[in-house]
Amino acid sequence: MREVKPIWTSSSFLVYTGGLTVLLGGLLALGYLSSHYGSGGIAGWALLVLVVLYGIAHAFRLQGRRIAAGVFAFASVIAWGVFVAYLFEWWGWLGPHESFKHWSWGRLGLELLILAAAVDDERRFGFPFIRLIAAVVGWFFVIDLITSGGNFTAAVTLAVGLLYLAAGRAVHRPPSFWLHLVGGLLIGGAILYWWHTSDAEWAGVSIVAFVFVALAYATRRSSWAVLGTIGFFAATVHFVAGSAGALAGGASGLGSGGSCTATAAGTVCSTAPSISAWSPALALGLLGFWLVLLGLLGRRFRAAAVPPPA
Repeated sequence: MREVKPIWTSSSFLVYTGGLTVLLGGLLALGYLSSHYGSGGIAGWALLVLVVLYGIAHAFRLQGRRIAAGVFAFASVIAWGVFVAYLFEWWGWLGPHESFKHWSWGRLGLELLILAAAVDDERRFGFPFIRLIAAVVGWFFVIDLITSGGNFTAAVTLAVGLLYLAAGRAVHRPPSFWLHLVGGLLIGGAILYWWHTSDAEWAGVSIVAFVFVALAYATRRSSWAVLGTIGFFAATVHFVAGSAGALAGGASGLGSGGSCTATAAGTVCSTAPSISAWSPALALGLLGFWLVLLGLLGRRFRAAAVPPPA
């Protein structure tokens, strides 16, 4: 089926919000029922939720309401995953204490079935939003299959993010947006896992954020610019808070933010980290000008890339 490229309007916003709210209501209902029924009973209720949502999706598709159909198809994929999870738990394939660090055929099978449903429904309904489920579950299946946490998981996450970036560049269709978004989150998450303590590491995060902005212009996907901006803000907060901590650590007696307490052994003074009143204002002001400069440079880049009319 030809893919839908939804235009963000008041109508589409309400359809998205309404459909996802119905899904949330169904999940909350299952959570309530799980305390009143055993594994088999709750699996039956989950099947009912799945049938209702999938039926509504097909009813809207037959009426030609493709955005509403796609939203409920998205919800039905989530409901399918919940149903299969309860079913596997009923059969004893998902132990109550299984964790990510332990191999589980049941968990891998659950992930594959969700991935298969997402791929099939995206093809059937032509709705790009469903690609989000496929991208997230695909990443989780890979790390669940070959890693058990730690640096290797972060390295595999980075590799999957780069693969999504390459796939998004190669596929110029609406679903590529979700590949770019999830790929950026995976790459950024892996970088932050490694670099989040020292000033040098946060300087590296700032460099990666600049690369993200460059990717936004190269790929024409604003999600990279949004993630890059988040990286710049996070680095700025670190440097402002870090300078305050260093200031407090080097102070003696009653430094800025210090206090003294009278005890039986005498008076004890301590120094608490504080931030100079002008530091956040200056840092945010400079960051704001930097972002404006990047935006203006991007406009010049786009103008130079578009040939003048003949």
